[in-house]
Amino acid sequence: MGVRARLAGFLGVRPLAPDAAGQRTVRRAGQAEPALADVPSGELSRRLRAAGDDGDALALVRDLGRRALGERAHDNQLSAVLGLLAGRIVQLDTGEGKTLVGALAATLSSVRGRHVTVLAANDYLARRDAEWMRPLYDAAGVEVAWVGATSAPGERRAAYAADVVYVAANELGFDTLRDRLVRDEAERVRGRREVVIVDEADSVLVDQARLPLVLAGAVDDAEADTAMAELVASMRPDTHYTVSADGYGAGFTTAGEELIEQTFGVDLYSEADGGRTLTLANLAVHAEALLTRDVDYIVRDGAVQLVDASKGRVAHLQRWPDGLQAAVEAKEGLAPSQAGEVLDSVTAAELVEEFGLLCGMTGTAASAVEQFDRMYRRRVEVVAPDVPCVRDDEPLALYATRADKLRAVVDRIAAAHASGRPVLAGTPSVADSEELAALLADAGVACVVLNAKNDEAEAAVIAEAGRRGAVTVSTQLAGRGVDIRLGGSTGSRDEIAALGGLLVVGTELNVAARLDDQLRGRAGRQGDPGGSAFFASLEDDLVARHARLRASSGADGRIAAAGARAQAEHAQRVAEGLALRIYANTHSYAEVPRRQREHVLARREQLLALPEPERGVRLHYLDRAWTDHLAHLAQVREGTPLRSLSGKAPVVEFNAEAVRAFEPLLQDAEDDADAFLAAHPDLTDAAELGLGRPSATWTYVARDDPFGSPLDRLLRGVAGRLLGRPGDDERPAAS
Repeated sequence: MGVRARLAGFLGVRPLAPDAAGQRTVRRAGQAEPALADVPSGELSRRLRAAGDDGDALALVRDLGRRALGERAHDNQLSAVLGLLAGRIVQLDTGEGKTLVGALAATLSSVRGRHVTVLAANDYLARRDAEWMRPLYDAAGVEVAWVGATSAPGERRAAYAADVVYVAANELGFDTLRDRLVRDEAERVRGRREVVIVDEADSVLVDQARLPLVLAGAVDDAEADTAMAELVASMRPDTHYTVSADGYGAGFTTAGEELIEQTFGVDLYSEADGGRTLTLANLAVHAEALLTRDVDYIVRDGAVQLVDASKGRVAHLQRWPDGLQAAVEAKEGLAPSQAGEVLDSVTAAELVEEFGLLCGMTGTAASAVEQFDRMYRRRVEVVAPDVPCVRDDEPLALYATRADKLRAVVDRIAAAHASGRPVLAGTPSVADSEELAALLADAGVACVVLNAKNDEAEAAVIAEAGRRGAVTVSTQLAGRGVDIRLGGSTGSRDEIAALGGLLVVGTELNVAARLDDQLRGRAGRQGDPGGSAFFASLEDDLVARHARLRASSGADGRIAAAGARAQAEHAQRVAEGLALRIYANTHSYAEVPRRQREHVLARREQLLALPEPERGVRLHYLDRAWTDHLAHLAQVREGTPLRSLSGKAPVVEFNAEAVRAFEPLLQDAEDDADAFLAAHPDLTDAAELGLGRPSATWTYVARDDPFGSPLDRLLRGVAGRLLGRPGDDERPAAS
């Protein structure tokens, strides 16, 4: 058990091992297996549906899988199946066959009469796994389907009606949001919500948990000021604006504010301006100082495309809040994309709470044991690999400067490459991957780069990453669902094994140990030899932000002191703790609106059985009231931190206002609808009078609050006033 797993145990949350009863069940399955050799497949399927004993059921479904797929599940995979059926998050190492485990569990659930949704990390994996496992489902008489981003409404409806449906978490969320706003029951696409099996559970349920999926309706375009973007780009850091020590905030100095006022002829804090210019300026400085091209986003096909930091891929459906999105587009000289108002939103946690049974699987669950316990009340079960892992994981190599570290990384990769050993190097961003590739080229080492700019080449790159002499530089590999085979597609496994197997090189500590573990896990699959070497420096963002340590180094810049390495690794745990605290804070603000949404949805269900045009009118006013309520709550949340200065808890104040504002909502919507219907007694079509749906709707994944938490911004502002900026005491606080 690793350090983090032991620490979790001390904190009262401990990973589980398969229990004795489960092990006995697996043994019974093994004992029952020989008698099935001559049983026809059709008879196996019939027996499976009638099986009352878990041991018999496991033996039957394993033999169906062997015949249909040519893959016989190992005993540890059957233990993982039992863990899923018990509602646990199962850790099964990379290369141990999680896809088959999920299909076996889904098959058993389905033949017992329960509908199953398998949540995949992305569209590609949803389709791949459904098609890959289809022979097993067909043999068991289970209908399987999948949903993708391009699936039409009719295709989605049919897929969700199948016994087992594979779907990306985002697509399930977007379908949920669209179903909530239907004007007719027949428009709905989703069906039963009984069992959900989450693949790459830590990626879906932890990494994505803070970012709500949003359904937006078109409004006037977001304001973006190219002139403001150009002015801010011309400003000098530390003279006109400063960046906070944590790197999350930026603000103007007095000189910067004066330059803006002189350039645009406004008083930034006058009531006449209404804060418009200051808002545009704050957005522009955030875009300029805190968001970096080829790190936070790339520009491709004339558009800003955000990069998912946990996966290293383009996040095709993500965007910042509209004002910041427009500010980044102005910074890059692009036309602003369409803006919208939030019609509704949902988080991954809310999605899976709809199901009667939640379970999941991943290769790195033990590193997130506390998150699964606190966020989902799910226990983590660690299933041992079929063949013990023999990967050699070296201790962290810490360097004084980033330049020292990169020299060491290049030297290590070059040495392995010279011996013919394949290397996979993981980097935190697109820019870092390209920088490392350039340094390797200077050292005479050819490499292939896999990042957000060419992620469509992923399958081809990964297929050859294990061949002799291959050097692959990649951003995050989380949720990619692929294994690197020694020898590549045509080479000899034994030849590469003799060289030591795949060497994984981490060029920087990630914000979560799970991401490092996922990278390490690409080597040493199914008992293969392999190794990992991770590098860090005192100048790395994570270490500099959370450790603030100084230590002496050798001539090559390496810091040998074990205590310094421990502090660098501790910085990672601090970052993980902050992420968990942010999630808990987000959840505390979301709980009351979630319950209020349930009341609104219940009222919608009632209205869907009234006739047109009354139905359309009443749904319009109810949806309009809810949209306005969400906008109001967003404004309230911005203001509640002010009350913390008087000793009041912000979340308590927010919840109190949320309850007060919601009390008249349902009745007000009814009254507005009554008044409209009374004024239009001959109405035949509500849409004719502008009461239809928004002219356009779209879905996206919202990003974190671009300026940090409201309290953080408030405290920064208070600090600025305490430092005595001229005129600050006469100006209202703005954020």
